[in-house]
Amino acid sequence: MRAIAVPEYGATPVPANVPRPEPGPGQLLVKVIAAGVNTLDWRIAEGALKDSVDAAFPLVLGRDGAGVVEDVGEGVTRLRHGEQVYGCLSDVARGLGTYAEYAVVDQHGPVGRIPDRLLYSDAAAVPTACMTALELVEAAGVTAGQAVLVAGATTGVGRAVVQLAAASGATVVATARRAMVQEIRELGAAATVDPAARVFTDQVLAAHPGGLDTVIDLVSDAAGAEALVRLLRPGGTYAGTTWAVNPDAMAARRIRGVNLDGTPTAALLERVSALVDSGGLRVAVEREVPLDAAPGALADDRAGPARHGATVIRI
Repeated sequence: MRAIAVPEYGATPVPANVPRPEPGPGQLLVKVIAAGVNTLDWRIAEGALKDSVDAAFPLVLGRDGAGVVEDVGEGVTRLRHGEQVYGCLSDVARGLGTYAEYAVVDQHGPVGRIPDRLLYSDAAAVPTACMTALELVEAAGVTAGQAVLVAGATTGVGRAVVQLAAASGATVVATARRAMVQEIRELGAAATVDPAARVFTDQVLAAHPGGLDTVIDLVSDAAGAEALVRLLRPGGTYAGTTWAVNPDAMAARRIRGVNLDGTPTAALLERVSALVDSGGLRVAVEREVPLDAAPGALADDRAGPARHGATVIRI
């Protein structure tokens, strides 16, 4: 089958022909129609999991996907042949991902039926971003009346965080360049600040002199996180995905620090599906590219361009 893979960690992703996988007991074989591009995809290619997973090579890239159940292994009861499904469909240990014509996932893994509102391309952009956002908002304890800063609001996770935090009744301040301000406000942000401005933190403090209740940070290194932590009131919460703070050091400063390493599950995906079906979560797909163009799409994501939505690979 056609795929995009790396022969080893650190190698450049390239088109490849690899054997079509077969589903084992309790597994689904999914014919992939669309795959979502995530930052985690190129990080895995660079070796982000080398110390935790014994990967098989060539390693097909891609975590998120949407498609149709083509076949099932022995003992499968949760989903059946012909159903339209989406989720995190990768199996790094077997060298399998979603940048391919077929993927394999355990029936009880992070896979479920595609929400009625979504087409395949939209569905492929949802799983990792929206599950991570839901975990973040809950881990941060965002509630009505809080003042919340979302740093990295224009990323896929950030867009979902803005929607979920605003829906909880929080006042959301989001980082966004001028060209993206209108879009982020439409998702629920009450105010935006330009992260490129040298004094954007001063702007936040001027509007919230008592400090923020919560910072949800998707982009900062240690220095950037420290600047954002200074925006919090005593007793506030910093929650991030870049592991840029030491929770013990934060506790000494009367700040709750949360480093999230998202764990996708079937139950979490079902909650995301319900939010999508109710209109509580929206996803924006900016562009679709063919499978052979996936290496370029990954390079674009790595370069961090100012995109207005997700990139999806049509298989």
